[in-house]
Amino acid sequence: MLSTPGLRWIGLSLVAMVALLAALGSLLLGATEIAPGSLIGAFVAPDPGSMEHLILRTERLPRALIASVVGASLAVAGALTQTLTRNALAAPSILGINAGAMCFVVIASSFFALRSPLALVWVAFFGALMAALLVALLGRERSGGLSPLRTVLGGVAVTALFVSLAQGLLIVDQDGFESLLLWLAGSVAGRGLDVLTPLLPFFLVTAVLCALMVRQLNLLILDDEVAKGLGQRTGWARLLAGVAVIVLAGGSVALAGLIGFVGLIVPHMVRALFGRDHRWVLPGCALLGGGLLLAADTLARLLMPPQEVPVGVMTALLGTPFFLYLARRRSFAP
Repeated sequence: MLSTPGLRWIGLSLVAMVALLAALGSLLLGATEIAPGSLIGAFVAPDPGSMEHLILRTERLPRALIASVVGASLAVAGALTQTLTRNALAAPSILGINAGAMCFVVIASSFFALRSPLALVWVAFFGALMAALLVALLGRERSGGLSPLRTVLGGVAVTALFVSLAQGLLIVDQDGFESLLLWLAGSVAGRGLDVLTPLLPFFLVTAVLCALMVRQLNLLILDDEVAKGLGQRTGWARLLAGVAVIVLAGGSVALAGLIGFVGLIVPHMVRALFGRDHRWVLPGCALLGGGLLLAADTLARLLMPPQEVPVGVMTALLGTPFFLYLARRRSFAP
């Protein structure tokens, strides 16, 4: 672990370089490989008639931006979730928050024919909120706290419930099934910047909120009695952090569908480098989460060309062994 501010700045810079390399790989690699010189020319001296310019501007650049935002949002949401629950196994995908957002979007699309990106965003937020409340109810102990084991089991149950409901609705609605199948598996392909733009204000406001809350988040790691003794209003801090999780997770689902395990893996990797201080954990999660999803998406399109594997499948392949490793640990503390 990097113990001094100087080393941590160096570590954060290295993480940023890794994310930048992942972004370059996302732009250059695919069914049509693009030379680095052509990448520079497409933005410095663009030739609108060239195929490479068309691929970069209309497909790969929007895809890379969406993957970066979704990966960063899921990773930060995972770090906040683990802090709120003091549970190393917690993540929006594990606790059913992503599945709740997805299920309500399917309901809105199938029954109410909602197609507006902004409308679906609000539906996803509501679904994420409902799932979070249900998991909190299932994981609540008589003392008022959350049991780590019951919270995870409740999240598994809620995830199964919402995924089953969504799949049942899509089987009945065949047209909706065909249009939402790739989104259900988790994918950043085929999305344009018009889908990302309505969500940017939500993500930016949440980023500012997280930056202002780093001291409170550091105190939430402690026991509630200790935090209150230090003057921390734990109720308000938990509420605001919970709102941030719902916005980040719900917005990510509205953008890219069900992409799991990014919020589980990345916070543990970042804490191994920077410790538990949220001044370093949150920016580290944002950079590494975006880089990880960019790399997973690039690998997904290179694995079986010309076909593409949904990026949600790739993150599940990476995350499942890590989840099993964490589940075998005796301590649930992040």
